[in-house]
Amino acid sequence: MSDKRGDKSKEGRRPVRSFLSFLLMLAAVLLVVLLAAYRDGTGFDVLRRYLHYGRSEQVGGETVYHYDAASKNRFALLGDSLVVLSDASLSLYGSAGEEVWSTPVTMTSPALVSGGGRAAAYDVGGTALYVLDQSGLLLELTAGEEEPYISATLNADGELAVTAQKKGYKGCVKVYDRALGPEPSFEFKSSRRFVLDGYVEGDDLAVVTLGQENGVFVTSIGLYDLSKDAEEPRSSYNISGGLAAAIGEQEGKTAVVTDASLVFASGGEITGTYSYGGAYLRDYDLGGTGFAALLLNRYRSGSVGRLVTVDKNGEVLGSLDVREEVLSVSASGRYLAVLYADRLAVYNQDLQPYAALRGTGDAREALMRPDGSVLLLSAGFASLFLP
Repeated sequence: MSDKRGDKSKEGRRPVRSFLSFLLMLAAVLLVVLLAAYRDGTGFDVLRRYLHYGRSEQVGGETVYHYDAASKNRFALLGDSLVVLSDASLSLYGSAGEEVWSTPVTMTSPALVSGGGRAAAYDVGGTALYVLDQSGLLLELTAGEEEPYISATLNADGELAVTAQKKGYKGCVKVYDRALGPEPSFEFKSSRRFVLDGYVEGDDLAVVTLGQENGVFVTSIGLYDLSKDAEEPRSSYNISGGLAAAIGEQEGKTAVVTDASLVFASGGEITGTYSYGGAYLRDYDLGGTGFAALLLNRYRSGSVGRLVTVDKNGEVLGSLDVREEVLSVSASGRYLAVLYADRLAVYNQDLQPYAALRGTGDAREALMRPDGSVLLLSAGFASLFLP
């Protein structure tokens, strides 16, 4: 009897020892992660990926989404959801790959932008515009045939600015606040200069216009108070020598991408400029945290050039010579995904290598996620890569 009791006592201690061993192992793993996070900030992302996906590494990736293959497909991420826009349909897929919402569309030049947990799909030069979040459709707008849409932007708060042609004017920008009512909360109409784009910055609307001064085309940015119905901006500045391609924001500063330079401004004044030095802009992304990414070509065609990351002051964070074909550039969080013809490379904001994947199959685009994972987009499906 005493021997049996001794055996039972030893058996009772084994689960306790196993549990203590598990706690010690968990503490050691957490210590390593915290040390890595303290060193370069990526350790927390490793932990996030492990907690979210149940693992932190996945060499080959697995298919997450299936969608119709189309040459004009456009993609946007809303958290773990994927928005797919083509010239014939607009669809939202949930985190498990299921179709959450879909509608047929007819678009000649489909365009898709995202911001503030929302995505705006529209037809450039057309009359249809849709705004979605992870639950589905939030707003549908239809323009008149004589006043088609030119561009749309969403800021970090999900406020929408829609640029369109306007009969009797040289363009207009309509603002829809966070509530996304059917009627705009503000409208700017230009009678002197052509309107290219608009972006909501706090209490102001930044309007990009194109005009001429001394026979030379000049891009101007005007800031209009959203609380006033004013025809004149409260402040403005000119960007010489370049045609604006996009407007966004970096850490509280306006970021304007032109075909000759990347310009940062605050309070109606230019605070930093990065000139391409005669190189040609091939691709860009303003989605990084604290940095913008530019792909510049030495010649109009070909694949010889450089990849550059720039901070909000126009200072170079990293530069990398490129001598191979680049299919896609995508920035999010502290990371930059670059999809080459035969591989995927993930860099940090200084363009130091973080992760790589060879054998990307027929992937034609990559979407970077803020936790360091990457969605690889092929003709009819998307797979996930976990560094």
